Amino acid sequence: KSFLNHTAYLSCYFPNSQKTDIKDLRVFWQKGDVEVVHEVYYGQEKHDNLSPKYINRTKMDMDKWTLQLLNARIVDEGQYTCIIQHRDKGSPKVIHTSECLLHIIANYSQPEIAWLHTGELKPNEYLNLSCSSSGGYPEPKQMTWLISYENTTYRPMHHMDVSQDAVTKLYNVTSKLNITVPTNTLTNITCLLHLGEQLGSLASVPLGI
Repeated sequence: KSFLNHTAYLSCYFPNSQKTDIKDLRVFWQKGDVEVVHEVYYGQEKHDNLSPKYINRTKMDMDKWTLQLLNARIVDEGQYTCIIQHRDKGSPKVIHTSECLLHIIANYSQPEIAWLHTGELKPNEYLNLSCSSSGGYPEPKQMTWLISYENTTYRPMHHMDVSQDAVTKLYNVTSKLNITVPTNTLTNITCLLHLGEQLGSLASVPLGI
């Protein structure tokens, strides 16, 4: 995983147990089957075969056998393969391959609750709220509401509207809540954006009514 616009680290996991000299190795990285991302040709970096979008964006740490991909973008997501060939009696022979899958993460803004209501609140009328969060990646799992009063909390399930920016590929999400105006009791309403198991959740500032 790498954050958007940060450096992604792709490891080749090459043990080099034979302590082979880099000048006897050809190391290249490719994305999918066609795009050459980086190439070290018998000790020298070679740029002739690189896909244009990776030019000046990669560095190879030959001690750790790790490729640094600078300024990682959402279009960089996908499967990368590292291939190492040894110059054996003149003809190159593949001695190591490994694959890694790159996922890009962009932080969502803190969810924000907005009133879709004008005028005075009256008991037993409906209260309309919306919650929104923007500029994140990947697409979130869901957006839920927490309504707490006295010793009770409940989670009404609501639809989440998702839109994706055509250029940046970042997501914006919104959910609407329509509830009866609470009477005679302090009610706290919070909106939660669930980003997935490993990324956790983001919570809005609670709204007290």
